Amino acid sequence: MQYVGIHTQQVRNNLRSVMLLFCFPLIILLLVWVFFLIIAHLGQDPYYPVDVVALATAETLHTLPWVAGVVGIWFLIAYFTNTAMVRSATGARPLERRENPRVYNIVENLCIAGGMPMPKVNVIDTPMLNAFASGIDDSSYTVTVTTGICQCLDDEELAGVIAHELTHIRNRDTRLLIISIVFVGIMSALVGIAFRMLWNGMIFGTGGRRSNDREGNGGVAVIVMFAVAAVLAALGYFFTLLTRFAISRKREYMADAGGAELCGNPLALASALRKISAAPMPAASGREDVAQLFIVHASLRGEGLAGLFSEMFATHPSTESRIRYLEQF
Repeated sequence: MQYVGIHTQQVRNNLRSVMLLFCFPLIILLLVWVFFLIIAHLGQDPYYPVDVVALATAETLHTLPWVAGVVGIWFLIAYFTNTAMVRSATGARPLERRENPRVYNIVENLCIAGGMPMPKVNVIDTPMLNAFASGIDDSSYTVTVTTGICQCLDDEELAGVIAHELTHIRNRDTRLLIISIVFVGIMSALVGIAFRMLWNGMIFGTGGRRSNDREGNGGVAVIVMFAVAAVLAALGYFFTLLTRFAISRKREYMADAGGAELCGNPLALASALRKISAAPMPAASGREDVAQLFIVHASLRGEGLAGLFSEMFATHPSTESRIRYLEQF
């Protein structure tokens, strides 16, 4: 793999963050425009044709301040509360130095060696073997480990894992991940709202209320609008999922390389990954968005066709390929 310096990786991740910040609102506005375009086309009178493109554009511009305002406020709240959200989703808690001086000493020594500020240290009380980094700035950067990984790895292996997570922080991968998680979460919520409206419209919108043809046609029109909204929201969700692929899987290789360099023992990190991969690993409390933060992604543990499919669309490369890379480091 071609060597990429820390500064270069930081610049790349900053550019990707800016691209995501611009691309996501554009996807939302494009979906709004397509929604009005379809509705205008379905609702136009064949005897009095109108310019549906111009009508859709005008309606989109009219709703632009509302769309931008709602999405912007939603994003800011999720972005700046991400630390609390991750802690709540994983059950993480602050780890006191007196509780586990071993972990604190490893983190502190690696930060001194890497010339970086000491992040917060959290722990999850679970036998699952995993770790992750999170945060958007120096005040929120956090390294989280599980009690299981602390018990099962020796000092060198644990140092390799923590060095991997510190490299994510140093490369600003965590900020990029948080932006992706927030965007996908927003679109996922919109998909849920759209399909709930469609379901309610089908069940309650027209049943028993067709006193005349006009009312019946009105009910059908409402269902059609909800159906169009639901389909477009689902398409939007799919495209925002693709933002995960803007976060190249190469970032894990970069973090492995940086972690191996920081701890000075690539074979120890490879050994740690092998132990983590072999241990039982349930999904991260059903939270796929949180699972992509972990050093080893649980979805890659599938077998056969399901495992191959999940690997093709995963944010992490396979653990086996990462181990091979470290062993050749």
